[in-house]
Amino acid sequence: MLKRPYVLAIVFFLMIPAVSVLAALLINSIDPEIAARTSNYERNYQLLNLAKNLSMFAVFLVMMGFWFLTCFFLVKSKKRSYGWLPLAMLGPFGLIVLTMLSDNAPAPAELYQQFVGKLKIYLRVAYKLCFFLVVWVGAFLTMVLKRDRMIMVEAATTGTSTAQIIDRQNASSGMWAFQRGFGSLVSGGSLLFAVADLF
Repeated sequence: MLKRPYVLAIVFFLMIPAVSVLAALLINSIDPEIAARTSNYERNYQLLNLAKNLSMFAVFLVMMGFWFLTCFFLVKSKKRSYGWLPLAMLGPFGLIVLTMLSDNAPAPAELYQQFVGKLKIYLRVAYKLCFFLVVWVGAFLTMVLKRDRMIMVEAATTGTSTAQIIDRQNASSGMWAFQRGFGSLVSGGSLLFAVADLF
């Protein structure tokens, strides 16, 4: 049985992408150019633009709230001091540290903790490294699949050939390289904390 605060931490964490996608769809539906059909274009354009900007700011605040609630319930589930909460400001790196904290009140039926606790140090290292590699490869394959799907959808909606779309993406490959490098940095940080968790 998972503890209630831990379940709440998972729920708030999963709400971040779900709510942000829905909010993005709603925000994109606010088009200030609709004001062109009205008699007072300038004022209506400014009002619609203000509504769009305020909506984006509100969504940003809600996402921050979900993030801090995730970290709050994670700390609470481990019965740790709330002094650990400022680590939430470090983003994913702070979450890595918070998940590594030992549980001061473990539930009696936590099978995973019992399984990992029974492993010898060399088996635990091998297990953590294999788990990390599986997650890393899975994330990479998901990114490749998403890219291929996006190319297919763009080709179908615009009538452009997939080769042209790929050439255009290759021409702006600096941004793709930055994203991959940042992803590697985050994954490297995950590996560092996973190895530190062994000791």
